[in-house]
Amino acid sequence: MEDASAPGLPVWHYDGRTARKRTPRLIASADGFTLVDELGEDGPIAWASLIAREASGADAVYGLKDRPGWRLGITGAIPPDILAHLPRAERYGRMVDRFGLGRSTTVFLVLAAITVFVVLSAPRWIAPYVPSSWERRLGDAIVGDFGGRLCNGAGGQAALDKLTRRINPKGLPLQVRVANVDMVNAVALPGGKIIIFQELLQEAESADEVAGVLGHEIGHVQHRDVVQALLRQAGLSVLLGGVSGDAGGAFNALLAATYSREAESNADAAAVAGLAAAGISPMGTAGFFQRLAKMEQKLGRASMALSYVASHPLSHAREKVFAGSAVKGRAYTPALTRDEWDALVNICHNDKDVKRGPFFGFD
Repeated sequence: MEDASAPGLPVWHYDGRTARKRTPRLIASADGFTLVDELGEDGPIAWASLIAREASGADAVYGLKDRPGWRLGITGAIPPDILAHLPRAERYGRMVDRFGLGRSTTVFLVLAAITVFVVLSAPRWIAPYVPSSWERRLGDAIVGDFGGRLCNGAGGQAALDKLTRRINPKGLPLQVRVANVDMVNAVALPGGKIIIFQELLQEAESADEVAGVLGHEIGHVQHRDVVQALLRQAGLSVLLGGVSGDAGGAFNALLAATYSREAESNADAAAVAGLAAAGISPMGTAGFFQRLAKMEQKLGRASMALSYVASHPLSHAREKVFAGSAVKGRAYTPALTRDEWDALVNICHNDKDVKRGPFFGFD
């Protein structure tokens, strides 16, 4: 039987080589300790080599860094001179245990808030530094993926070019095309490219209505909202991926992206300014938005026919912006002549060679 008066602290111990539980006494020194029982001595063992393990009942349990099965258990109160050398058990993790749960939670929330702010704000800071040449390459790659789907019906492109010149008072380098895609939508692409889907032309009742929608997309190009939207949607990987060949992914990212309220308001303001400079009535655009809003109420936002509603916020407030910009008594001129409008509406129908069918999973 072990002598209770023997020096050292009584502990229990597994040596990691056998399943036998031993009850040696721990003889402490400044640098380490030795375990002593009737079978002999084990040590010296450095305090720094110990690691805290999960407690076993009321017993504190420690292991050795280089010996997986090795265990040392101490029952009851531990003398202060020994406790000072033992590693502390980690309840949450090293960093949390070091600073405390409350303080660590506060720090985490602050860092999370900063991260969210940076993620939401970074596109605005980064976009101006994206080279225009890079943006044009991505836009060219996306437009190239439309392939033979870009419409060239007689007189249609000439009419669209005329309309673009009229509502582009800043003379931005733009390339506007109509794509044979059955979606009520228009989208600004990187590098001054704008695509109008033919279904939007079918839903419009006049060139004045299309002029306001086109002016809105020109506003996004003017403020470089397109690059910001891509950065916000999926980061630089979309820009890099699109340039390297995944133009379809970049295009889908643009359709899924949403602009900030400020960006949408600025784009509307640009459209209003463009219509005013061209002498085109904004009431057509107001009427277009009003009709789409009624269709949205009937069909719901899930309707692919209303994809313009899904990717552009539509409200009576926006409708009022265009209607409120109309100048009473001003003599407005139509955006296009009747013949030019007919050519534009039928730009895809009159192109026998245009590609048809599903596009990027739509139609």
